[in-house]
Amino acid sequence: MDLGIDGKVALVTAASRGLGRGTAAALAAEGCRVAICARDPERLAATADELPGEPLVLPEDVTEPSAPRRLVDATVERFGGLDILVANAGGPPRARALEVTDDGMMDAVNANMLASIRLVQASLPHLRSAGWGRIVLITSQAVKQPIPDLAYSNAARTGLWAWAKTAAGDLIDDGITLNLLCPGLHATDRVAELGHRGRLGDPEDFGRVAAFLCSVHVGFLSGAAIQIDGAGTLGLL
Repeated sequence: MDLGIDGKVALVTAASRGLGRGTAAALAAEGCRVAICARDPERLAATADELPGEPLVLPEDVTEPSAPRRLVDATVERFGGLDILVANAGGPPRARALEVTDDGMMDAVNANMLASIRLVQASLPHLRSAGWGRIVLITSQAVKQPIPDLAYSNAARTGLWAWAKTAAGDLIDDGITLNLLCPGLHATDRVAELGHRGRLGDPEDFGRVAAFLCSVHVGFLSGAAIQIDGAGTLGLL
């Protein structure tokens, strides 16, 4: 299927590895002009060398409050606009609910809630001016089924889901969709660091789902949180 996004401009954050990289690769394969960001310049450059086209490489820490604006501005300066935003950031450390600290919770909220909100806000003038846009926020299956030893992630990502659910209603009349992708266990460095074993998803497969959400065929699907978890979430809602 032709996704109809050849030539569209996409910004993907935390894209040097894992799910962000898989998403950037899928969008680039569809002909998007892609800007990718990550904290490690060397790893980011290596990823760019493996992607189709000529990606814009933006070494930035997306959790730094002024970074989202810089990323959007640099993307628009290079490509002349912005059509697609895929917001992603690394997950917080393990902790059970009664072990959390104020500082740890603030860090998690900044990285896994506020960073995505800032990216959306910085992108909106360009998406609205184009009269078309696709926003995908990469979160976790924890927004549907909290993970006992990832209390920071549970709280911050569920807060983002609540925000996104309301923001989507404000954007749909502008031709802009906003959805969450909620991955379960995939073969990423993050999952390896957490010590998980067993059946793992393929980040490239995840990326293809993300690319479809960014396509011209998905104009009325908005405000959804879609699990990509190999049937790992047991809840019905």
